[in-house]
Amino acid sequence: MLRAKYINKVTEVNKIYLEDIVKEGDVVVDATMGNGYDTVYLAKKVGSQGKVYAFDVQEEALKSTSKKITKEQLENVELILDGHENMDKYVKEQVSCIVFNLGYLPRAKHQIITKSDTTLPAIKKGLDLLKPNGIMSIAIYSGHEGGMEEKEAVYEFTKNLDQNYFNVMCTKFINQVNNPPELLLIEKKG
Repeated sequence: MLRAKYINKVTEVNKIYLEDIVKEGDVVVDATMGNGYDTVYLAKKVGSQGKVYAFDVQEEALKSTSKKITKEQLENVELILDGHENMDKYVKEQVSCIVFNLGYLPRAKHQIITKSDTTLPAIKKGLDLLKPNGIMSIAIYSGHEGGMEEKEAVYEFTKNLDQNYFNVMCTKFINQVNNPPELLLIEKKG
């Protein structure tokens, strides 16, 4: 069982929520693979019978993630060099989970960031791909230029999702400075 050890990072908190959602054999999406940590976590959770589609627009992200999945001997991952807004071109089945980490690739060029003009279409398409009781998690890092605008756009969109079809919850650190990350969870009702 892969459990979060601490609540000092939003990605660790996310694992607490996803622990009982993602099951062996599931199909899942890492919409922003970055350095591949979520991709590896998800691949281990879904096991050899499951599948992970992982997206990023940076070749650097694919290289970093590819090394991790090779080291872990994971064969259930498809790395896709394309934007998350195009996930519906690759993913044809319903998925139990979609993970977003908005912002920029850590230890890379901070000029390349996620933006609402691609993130919002990706969220919309992802909600269509979610199976009933599936979860979309959106870690929002807003402490960089453009980050606050994307955060506001994501909040504006998600707060208007029909509660008859979706539950939307926010988890955030309230005692941290400098725009700490926040986690939005969207459950597609069954």
